[in-house]
Amino acid sequence: MIHIKSACLGGLGNNCYLLTDEDSGKSALIDCTDASAEMMQLIGNAKPEYILLTHGHFDHIGGVKEIKDKFGAKIVISKEDAEMLSSGKLSLAAFCGMHQIPADADIIIRDGDVIKLGNTEIKVMETPGHTKGSVCFIAENAVFTGDTLFFCSCGRTDFPGGSFEEIKKSLNRLSSLNGDYRIFPGHDRATTLDFERQNNPYMG
Repeated sequence: MIHIKSACLGGLGNNCYLLTDEDSGKSALIDCTDASAEMMQLIGNAKPEYILLTHGHFDHIGGVKEIKDKFGAKIVISKEDAEMLSSGKLSLAAFCGMHQIPADADIIIRDGDVIKLGNTEIKVMETPGHTKGSVCFIAENAVFTGDTLFFCSCGRTDFPGGSFEEIKKSLNRLSSLNGDYRIFPGHDRATTLDFERQNNPYMG
């Protein structure tokens, strides 16, 4: 069984999640907006083993270096977005006047990879469109969708590397998953896959 804690952090209202395998007590952080007091409160007494990044934009990676240094967590990101960790230009941090602390990926992931967190398997699904290397993480009945799928919406595709055609394909791929899932997006409220299949104008 898994346990999910969430916090809305930063000026862009990013959702960050602490995913814990209840049997082992092992945890992973999904996206890492900053290393603020609020982030530390989210982490609490946990010692995250991984920082799982849905993509490389600055508002999702801003705290990775500090959190890695503090907890020894391994930074996990797709090959296509890995360069954003060390480039404020690519991550759009510079575009928004933000300072970025460079970091390096520890684990490069691709579609179909499985990350073991205690007894929990976290599956990687490549979902390009918002960025070339956007991914979703699937654990039990939960999907962490980053900026691919939102409540009745989807991520922007007008930034470098974005593609509306690609994100439509990614949304259709999510829609084709068997059964219902809880959806935990990078911004806005949580939702369910069934609700999005029925109500999201970009899906289906």
